[in-house]
Amino acid sequence: MKIQIDDKSGFCFGVVRAISEAERALAEGGEVCSLGDIVHNRMEVQRLEQLGLRTITQEDIPSIGGARMLIRAHGEPPTTYALAERCGVGVIDATCPVVAALQKRVRRAYEQMSAVGGTVVILGKRGHAEVVGLAGQVAGDVVVVEREEDLEHIDFSHPVYFLSQTTQSVALFERLAELMRGRLTAGATLTADDTICRRVSSREEHLREFAAAFDVVVFVCGRKSSNGRVLYEICRSANARSFNIEEESELRAEWFEGVGSVGVCGATSTPEWLMRRVAERIGQITKK
Repeated sequence: MKIQIDDKSGFCFGVVRAISEAERALAEGGEVCSLGDIVHNRMEVQRLEQLGLRTITQEDIPSIGGARMLIRAHGEPPTTYALAERCGVGVIDATCPVVAALQKRVRRAYEQMSAVGGTVVILGKRGHAEVVGLAGQVAGDVVVVEREEDLEHIDFSHPVYFLSQTTQSVALFERLAELMRGRLTAGATLTADDTICRRVSSREEHLREFAAAFDVVVFVCGRKSSNGRVLYEICRSANARSFNIEEESELRAEWFEGVGSVGVCGATSTPEWLMRRVAERIGQITKK
């Protein structure tokens, strides 16, 4: 049985940076809180909580005065920083630089569209931390779209500025941009600003090749991972015998019956140590 872990899977730069900031702060001592799960992976969150990291919500901020609060890679709107300052909470800003740059682009796009009566549209998952942070950069409304049906909420008689959450599919962004162009009325324009992180999107083609090279593929990611859902579907499109799990206890022996090779891969929020643990467990199962 050949079992191989994809060496291009696992934490992206932004997540590595946020976790390093959390570990550094915890080593310094004092109470350290993460505003929301530091990464969309339950196993990694539990590991950091065992080191002392406390996960909080917006509602908890007024009660943690004197503590330090980590802004995770997904970023936050300006209102969060203002609330922390009012409550005497120190901020460790671990916003991914790519996300921080996108937040500035959203603000500029909104200024441009406000001047001409246009609309800012963001491709992203509603309620996702990064999208909440992006939309919260401006005082007015932006339109968040997830699929073609959501285009019904856009006014195509005025200019449209289209951006994307950093971890979305390039193919989906391009398809929606093309559909938008076809709906514009006379005089209206579309600015399609592809803001998808290439460190993430470059994994798509690689994963297609990786998944096709094995009899079975095990994709490891947290249930909350938006990026994980996208990448898992890419694996499944390349290899119908792809299975999505969050941890090694979910592995099933029947997946590997008569199998000669297994590929293990994961999302940008999947820790390498977890993929190794999954690979080791597959080895134990297939030796029985």
